[in-house]
Amino acid sequence: MSRSSWSQPARHSRSPPRPDGCSAYDWPRQLPAPLVGKGDRQAVANTVTADDLIAVQKLSVRVPAQAALDLLEGDLAGRVSKLLSLVPFGLGMVEAEAADLADGSPAHTAWHLLRDQPGIGWVTAGKLLARKRPRLLPVYDQVVRCVLGRPKSFWLDLHAALRVDNWALHHNLMALRKAADLPETVSALRVCDVVLWMHHRTDHQQGSCTGA
Repeated sequence: MSRSSWSQPARHSRSPPRPDGCSAYDWPRQLPAPLVGKGDRQAVANTVTADDLIAVQKLSVRVPAQAALDLLEGDLAGRVSKLLSLVPFGLGMVEAEAADLADGSPAHTAWHLLRDQPGIGWVTAGKLLARKRPRLLPVYDQVVRCVLGRPKSFWLDLHAALRVDNWALHHNLMALRKAADLPETVSALRVCDVVLWMHHRTDHQQGSCTGA
């Protein structure tokens, strides 16, 4: 993945522009629940709750009934909770070490565990984990994969991009958050999610992109 894949959507000059020439008034004032957070409240940070399942389904995914039951009160609930307890809490991706995101890390193991559940898959697994660790883990779906050219390791590539040039991309994302009057509870990753989605969703949904 080239650096331009990251810098272009978030590039700004005197006033941070939105992707595709969007003005400040086009920036979403009400973000979907998973993007705002609350899944990482200390009391529930290591547990998948009914609120989490409802929230992620507002991002165009569906958690099957059996999987939902397993996540709430089955053996899967305990396994996921144990892994989440090992994933750094309150840590931003830009501050994390690559080892926190690499293959074999608790976060990556939790993603694999969720992905392999019947009816969940990679997109829903990622959105659930992004809900539980909104500062550390990004939303990754077909639109993001397409606009970035199917990166081999999205988490590690984004981690590296956020840290390069003294965290330049991270600071750009924070500037976008401020310009859009979004609350501080919206993390840099959630701003990145929205930037990438707004940058590419129309072409992707119309089937006019080449990377779908």
